[in-house]
Amino acid sequence: MKKPRNVDLKAIAGKAMEKYGFEPRFPDAVLQEVDAITDKALSYKSKTTDLRELLWSSIDNIDSMDLDQLEYCERGPGGEIRVMVAVADVDMYVPRRSQADRYAAHNGTSIYTGVVTFPMLPDKLSKNISSLLPDQDRLAVVAGYTILPDGNIRPGEVYRALVRNKAKLVYESLGDWLEGTGPIPPLVRDIPGLRDQILLQAEAARMLRKNRMEQGALDLETIEPQPLLEGDTVRDLVVLKPNMARYVIEEFMVAANRTMVSFLGNANIPMIQRVVRVPKYWDEIVLTAGGLGEKLPATPNVKALASFLKKQKTADPQRFPDLSLTIIKLLGPGEYMPLEPGTPPTGHFSMAITDYTHGTAPNRRYVDVINQRLIKAELDNLPSPYTTDDLTDHAFWLSDREKGSKKVERFMRKAVAALLLQDRIGDTFEALVTGASEKGTYVRLISPPAEGRVVRGERGMWVGQNVNVRLLKTDPYNGFIDFERTGGKTRR
Repeated sequence: MKKPRNVDLKAIAGKAMEKYGFEPRFPDAVLQEVDAITDKALSYKSKTTDLRELLWSSIDNIDSMDLDQLEYCERGPGGEIRVMVAVADVDMYVPRRSQADRYAAHNGTSIYTGVVTFPMLPDKLSKNISSLLPDQDRLAVVAGYTILPDGNIRPGEVYRALVRNKAKLVYESLGDWLEGTGPIPPLVRDIPGLRDQILLQAEAARMLRKNRMEQGALDLETIEPQPLLEGDTVRDLVVLKPNMARYVIEEFMVAANRTMVSFLGNANIPMIQRVVRVPKYWDEIVLTAGGLGEKLPATPNVKALASFLKKQKTADPQRFPDLSLTIIKLLGPGEYMPLEPGTPPTGHFSMAITDYTHGTAPNRRYVDVINQRLIKAELDNLPSPYTTDDLTDHAFWLSDREKGSKKVERFMRKAVAALLLQDRIGDTFEALVTGASEKGTYVRLISPPAEGRVVRGERGMWVGQNVNVRLLKTDPYNGFIDFERTGGKTRR
């Protein structure tokens, strides 16, 4: 079958944004306002701690320019490691109730479709003067903490600083080197002291991660394929794999966010917390485990669930992403909630912690801008810029915007996969059944990792079954991929 032409993925992404209530384009008023902004870093030098000489570095995707964080650490006494995380001072350039602020508050987050990125803030900010780009003096809010020998943290100071990124490092190449599967990245090799600094960061991340896993944090893994583009053509779908470089950022940011919660809590300031509630559908989680021959307690127990997941990941890594997705759905979504001083926190069940928020990515998430403003108000001995009612309204709206952004991203993964496969009608693929219910039967291809619905021969299929399927139809505009079953084991 001849491949259809003129499928405009960028246009599809824009329509998906509008469908779920986002504004895909910056209004002229926002662009005009931002165009007049100038870099304020050096003019605020006297009001900040000058930390430009430290060996700061960032780790991000190869094409990322909206850099929110820098990291630096040093050894302390008795096996301790002191960590500093510098977070871009976005609030300095985006005053509350400005045009840019109103737009950012509405969309709530940057949205990454793999085809086009819809940034929360215009490029002049998020990819320039509010980004912690290499070899630029930048304003930041620093969260410092100490990693104890057992992997626990002791929150430290939060303060303003002037920083300078010495090296923009990339997840894949840095992760390969740290795991012994690739060469040392040139920047790490050539910048004096950076090799030892990165190795210390990896050591610190291992301590943090080991402690979190021991406390019952869930080690979940889902498959979210990203398009490999050549111009406007989709060449393949790739799955980003966890590696040591990603763990460094994940662990450092979790600890930095906990440090910010400690700072605001000690200041008796209302804040927004990031929570995953104790799951309502624990009974179904127990049934899911029982179907795999494992027994979980009758009442929610995160350590028991973590142990079960660890065992399953080792026993059946191919099916583990689908089990992870099932558990994630039964746990319920993460959400934002206001937290008043003296009120018991709801906690984050999946992380097995109670003191968590989002405050380390203000170029990309609006809730982080809110928490940054709360921190800066305390540093300046000013009243909180938000009432508890304000925070309640923002938390509700931003929870909704996060759900909407995931819907956009999920739809675009389907649209991209449909476009990739549309010239392979009639081909047969190996697949894994990922869903089987009255609502339909779904499979994920082994390669490429595209998902679709089985519309013929689906009777008798079960989740986890390996099958062969033939591609019948694709529809990029609606994100549909239809298959028929051609073979596979059946139940006896």
